[in-house]
Amino acid sequence: MNTWPDNRIQQLLGIDIPIIQAPMAGSVFSEMAIAVSEAGGLGSLPCALLSPEQIRSELQLIRQQTSRPINLNFFCHQAPQADPDRENEWRNRLAPYYRELELDPQMMIPTASRSPFDAILCDLVAEERPEVVSFHFGLPDPTLLTRVKATGAKIISSATTVDEARWLEAAGCDAIIAQGAEAGGHRGIFLSDDIATQVGTMALVPQVVDAVKVPVIAAGGIADARGIVAAFALGASAVQLGTAYLFCPEARISPVYRQALRTAKDSNTALTNVLTGRPARSIVNRLVREVGPLSALAPEFPLAGGALTPLRAKAESKNSADFSPLWSGQAARLSQELPAGELTKRLAQEALARFGSH
Repeated sequence: MNTWPDNRIQQLLGIDIPIIQAPMAGSVFSEMAIAVSEAGGLGSLPCALLSPEQIRSELQLIRQQTSRPINLNFFCHQAPQADPDRENEWRNRLAPYYRELELDPQMMIPTASRSPFDAILCDLVAEERPEVVSFHFGLPDPTLLTRVKATGAKIISSATTVDEARWLEAAGCDAIIAQGAEAGGHRGIFLSDDIATQVGTMALVPQVVDAVKVPVIAAGGIADARGIVAAFALGASAVQLGTAYLFCPEARISPVYRQALRTAKDSNTALTNVLTGRPARSIVNRLVREVGPLSALAPEFPLAGGALTPLRAKAESKNSADFSPLWSGQAARLSQELPAGELTKRLAQEALARFGSH
């Protein structure tokens, strides 16, 4: 047998391989998306940290080098309310680190910018017409979503519970990413803020599959062919891989981040809000250990990250990842260091071989 047990995602998205490269803001740009799409998977361009001009520029590079489908990913968080008292408390908590690194605790800090999907970005989607548009933290305003759907783009979003999956299906999603607690980066949680009750991939995927009619994409702790085969056995129609792609040369990550991934263990990641203000799975570093993992002092997403910027820059210049976001899932050590296109093809071949032997 050399075919996939479920080909609904290939038919829906117009791809050959049911592997989606997770959109990881700050780490993934056009090179990665091109390589994965050209290999037959779905390459994704994360847009949360890019200006509209930067998105257009990256998309132009993508269109020049591949005619395959591409996914543009956006965040749907509510813009934070300014809370000077909380932000001052946060700065006071970080002040000892500033002094240790010979930085002024009162220095001006950059604003942490992660833009939620809005009318300007919707205009961009209408103009550029990507084949797939994915969202994190729910979905945008219904008026905006209607405009996106009118372009013909397929709509995908992340669910961390069955209730979220049902909500997304009712709102018009064409496919749903079931994001297990093992996944690296920000939780897609949006109907609740209770991180203590998050569900693992093995338990979440089959329950979401049973609850919705649209295809389900498994995400979280999947980094090799065994994980892909397991996801399909649970009823998934595709997988989304993030951490596995961070090991590729196309990932634009710092040397300290790459080294942290290479030495990551199954037991040294945690869900933490101290890096951005919203729970996300990161390798535990000094900041996460000493201030978190979860802190009530951390300002609302994404404001917590602003005060960390000078600390991160100074520490990284000394080859330290003490204050850097080190997003990683729990299966990092299963990853292979290969070019993104080669990784996509190899994982597909190895998974198909395993299907064939069953």
